[in-house]
Amino acid sequence: MRRTLIRYKAKPELADRNAELVSAVFAELKAARPDDVRYLTLRLEDDTFIHLVETAAEDGSSPIPKLKAFQAFQDGIRDRCAEPPLVRDVSIVGNYRMLDES
Repeated sequence: MRRTLIRYKAKPELADRNAELVSAVFAELKAARPDDVRYLTLRLEDDTFIHLVETAAEDGSSPIPKLKAFQAFQDGIRDRCAEPPLVRDVSIVGNYRMLDES
């Protein structure tokens, strides 16, 4: 299992558009229902977005980049950002009913 955290700050005038694009990714995920991925996105009050992706694939790959909605989200992401995306592998230190226990 691989967990990745992505953090970036959106430009205030583009943060709502960014949230709309993220919501479209979740809509497509709900329709496709892939079993080997879990995904969470949070938006902080300062328009910082935090994405947590958990994938069960042996090679750490995720079906998310193949989604049309994700490709639309990726298009122009750097232009929407006041601070560029920072990608890090993460491990869980503590978890109470938020993430899969497997």
